[in-house]
Amino acid sequence: MKALVFAAGLGERMRPLTDTTPKPLLVAGGKRLVEWHLERLAAIGVREVVLNTSWLAQQFPAALGDGSRWGMRLRFLYEGARPLETGGGMLNALPLLSGDAGSPFLAINGDIWCDFDLARLPRAPEGDAHLVLVDNPEHHPRGDFALEPDGRVAADGADKLTFAGIGVYRPSLFDDWRSVIGDRPGADDAPPRFPIAPLLRAAMARGAVGGQHHRGRWTDVGTPERLAQLQQDL
Repeated sequence: MKALVFAAGLGERMRPLTDTTPKPLLVAGGKRLVEWHLERLAAIGVREVVLNTSWLAQQFPAALGDGSRWGMRLRFLYEGARPLETGGGMLNALPLLSGDAGSPFLAINGDIWCDFDLARLPRAPEGDAHLVLVDNPEHHPRGDFALEPDGRVAADGADKLTFAGIGVYRPSLFDDWRSVIGDRPGADDAPPRFPIAPLLRAAMARGAVGGQHHRGRWTDVGTPERLAQLQQDL
């Protein structure tokens, strides 16, 4: 299985820290955030990882090299000065992640910290995607999606959880992306720019998204205060 690490964000909420350093390269617990992910991906046998980049993109290969220190190959996919968002970024990376085989792949947000064991993820989800959900943090009390008793994920429900930014996807999630996204600004760009959430909700409506609840530690490292707290915890 190959993996995508989202690393193209502008890190606007993390300024001034991200004025000179892209958010996934910020350090917590003695390691860059992205290095925690690469270690865990290597531990489950992932040997090829794509990092999509935009802001201060040149720093990623300089800091991480070719991936050989983790026994993997790193490929850096520059999206331009304006990131393609999660959906556009994943669509743009599909040729490197799945090729003609249509194989599932893992994707993880580069600006989170989580102790979830990636070995618990299915290598081949039953539907189009399998998501890891966590308890709602204080800054996101309403959550994102609901986990049903049968393991399917729904867009709505009484007890929503927060999407952890960790999942396994099939390329088929994008089969009808244009009709789902519609005329959203950026959809007609080349390459297109759009979020992945509408595609996930469309797949949920047809019962094609599974998930699991991780009750361990998870941090969305979205502000300097959260990074400082993570550093203290680690």
